[in-house]
Amino acid sequence: MNAIAGVIFHFIGGFASGSFYVPYKKVKDWSWEAMWILGGLFSWIIVPPIAAWLTIPNFSDIISQAETSVLGYTFLFGVLWGIGGLTYGLGVRYLGVSLGSSIILGLSMVLGALMPAIFYYFNPADGKQSIDFFFTTASGLCVMGGLLLCVLGIYLCGRAGMLKEKGLASAGTTDKKDYNFGVGIIVALVSGALSACFNFAIEAGKPMADVANELWKATNPNQGEFLYQNNVTYIVILWGGFMTNFVWCAYLLFKNKTLTDYSKASAPLAKNLLLCALAGTTWYLQFFFYGMGESRLGNGASSWILHMAFIILISNAWGIFLKEWKGVSKSTHTAIISGILIIILSICVVGFAKTLE
Repeated sequence: MNAIAGVIFHFIGGFASGSFYVPYKKVKDWSWEAMWILGGLFSWIIVPPIAAWLTIPNFSDIISQAETSVLGYTFLFGVLWGIGGLTYGLGVRYLGVSLGSSIILGLSMVLGALMPAIFYYFNPADGKQSIDFFFTTASGLCVMGGLLLCVLGIYLCGRAGMLKEKGLASAGTTDKKDYNFGVGIIVALVSGALSACFNFAIEAGKPMADVANELWKATNPNQGEFLYQNNVTYIVILWGGFMTNFVWCAYLLFKNKTLTDYSKASAPLAKNLLLCALAGTTWYLQFFFYGMGESRLGNGASSWILHMAFIILISNAWGIFLKEWKGVSKSTHTAIISGILIIILSICVVGFAKTLE
C-alpha cells in the first residue's frame, strides 16, 4: 500500500508541475519577468511557510535549531537549483523546445537519481541507498530498468518535437534565428546538472525532516513515516531558489523597463494577480506532494524518477490536449504517442520495484 500511495502522491505532484504554467498563459499585458517573480513570491516565499505551519506547527524552531552546515548546504543547493531553472529557458531558446527540454529533463533525471547514490557509496549512511544497490538487488535492477525506459521515452518525445520543428521550418512557419547547437548544448548540460540539485537539497536538509518526523512519531506511535516531514526543508530550499530568480527578474525589470507593467491601464490587475497566485501555488504543490510521495517511497532514485517522469508525462499530455500536435506527420504523431506510452511503462516499472524490497 505504501508503494501505491507513493506513486499516487508523485502523480499529483507531477500533475501540478506539468500544469502550473497554464494560468500564466492567461496573464495579459505583463512581461515574463513581471508575472514570474510575482508567481514566485507565492511559490517560494508565501505558500511554503503556510504549508509548514499547517502541518508542522513548530517548524520555525526546527529551522532555528538546525546546524549551520545543514542550513548552508540546503540553501546553496536551492540557489544552484534556481540557476538550473533559469538556464532552462536559455537551453530551450538555443536548441528548441523539444530538444532542449529532452536533454535538460533527461540529464536532471539521471543525475538526480544516481548522484546521491554515488555519494553514499563513498560516505555510507544508515537508510541511504548507495550505487551498488542498483546492480546487486532485484529492486535496484528494476529501478534502473525503469530509468532507462524513461530516458527512451524522453528521447522519443524529443524526437517528435524535432520532427515537428523540422516540419514547421520547411513550411516557413518558424524562426530559427536563435538556434545555436554549440551554445545550446553547453547551456542545456549546465541546466540539467543544476536542476538535479533540488534532490541534493532534500538530502542536505534531511536532518530537519528527521526532527519533524521524530516529533510527530512521539505523539503518533506506530503510524509510519510522517507524510509532511519535508515541508520544513522546502522553506530553506525555496529561499535559495527565490534569491536566484529574484536577482534575475529584478535585473530584467529594470533592463527592459517593465516594472511599469504593474500599473498598465490595459492590464487587468486583479485578474493577473489571481492568475499569478494560482500559478505560483500550483508550482509549490509539486513539492508538497513530492514530500508525501517520498515519505512513502523514500528519498531514493525511485521518488526522483517518478517525479520527473510524471512531469514529462503531464507536460506532453497537455500538449496533446491543447492540440499542439494537430496536423503533424504520421511519424511525428507515432513518436510522441510512443514516448508517452513508454514513460507510463517506466512509471509502472519503478512503482513495481518498491514491492521487491
